[in-house]
Amino acid sequence: MSVKLRSAMLRAGGGLLVALGLLHLAATPHIAQLIRASTTREAAAWLVPPMLLNHVVLGVLLLPLGGLTAYAAPYAARGDRWALIVSRATPATTATLPVTLFVLMGTRYFGATAFVAAAAILSAACVALFAAAFWPTARPSA
Repeated sequence: MSVKLRSAMLRAGGGLLVALGLLHLAATPHIAQLIRASTTREAAAWLVPPMLLNHVVLGVLLLPLGGLTAYAAPYAARGDRWALIVSRATPATTATLPVTLFVLMGTRYFGATAFVAAAAILSAACVALFAAAFWPTARPSA
């Protein structure tokens, strides 16, 4: 894989993670409204705060994760060790998310456009990041 292609794939993967973080944050109020509309007032008061915390924290954490991955891309592509560590840690952690999504959520939520978009973005980012981050480098630098 060429240095240019590797860098582009890492940047694209990082950009997809930033987009996923933004999508997560944008969907948060809609999910809160869905909970409020489909349960009792007392149950909603109990369920909405932890859901909001979860969605906001994940959305916020995806922003710098994607940004850092995109920033490290050209350095990882040329084999800088610090950037290789960053670019390899990202897919190693985010690859657990699609599996977790399917195990915990099943397929019943795939009727929602935002859910399908998030799953597609996440899967594309994982594939791009894994391919680019773990492809052998020509020559690592110090």
